[in-house]
Amino acid sequence: MQANDGKALEASVDGKSYARIPLRTRVVMPDDDLDAVVTEYAADAVQPGDLLFVTEKIVAITQGRSYRLDEIKPRKLALFLSKYVTRTPYGIGLGMPETMEMALRECGTPRILFASAVAAVTKAFGRKGDFYRIAGDKARAIDGPTKHTIPPYNQAVVLGPENPRAVAAHLKKLIGGTADVAVVDINDLGGNILGSTLDRAGDDRLVRILQDNPLGQGHQSTPMGIIRAV
Repeated sequence: MQANDGKALEASVDGKSYARIPLRTRVVMPDDDLDAVVTEYAADAVQPGDLLFVTEKIVAITQGRSYRLDEIKPRKLALFLSKYVTRTPYGIGLGMPETMEMALRECGTPRILFASAVAAVTKAFGRKGDFYRIAGDKARAIDGPTKHTIPPYNQAVVLGPENPRAVAAHLKKLIGGTADVAVVDINDLGGNILGSTLDRAGDDRLVRILQDNPLGQGHQSTPMGIIRAV
């Protein structure tokens, strides 16, 4: 068991310690089957009482929700709105025309325009985060390429997964039903549980366990991991 660079193998939450075990895989491609990937790399590693967490990105990729940049033709509105999005070293978000174009398609133009208008006003008063609160999880989950993104996804936009709660329930059955499963959107700025077999309190606890992003941000090729109480 080896930690990713700069990441601890254990985390303590509410007085309990949890091992965070990254599962290294080959690069998952659009023609891969998620069940086959999870069976190959996770099924034998998971123990009863564990939690398997799977990144939203590999779920979306295997659902056919990855698009090459040259497949996306941004409209003028996407070009305009993307200029006002703050970029970070950890993810471009909607700060490029192609990702903004996909947000307009996924969320609808009226919703993105409303979120942009509200964010422009509240940002002037020092408040952040209103754009994504209004635009919703579909906008938040869109991933664009950065210099850390593993090829071929350094030239692609990946949308959020469809029906992540149903995916989590299906994967729980696939691995034997004795471990919970969560589809997560975690990066170095924070995290969100898109769907899981946990209750709300369990989701909240899982975010805190994963808050330092133990899977890493780019070339680690660890799109799944196991949480185990120790």
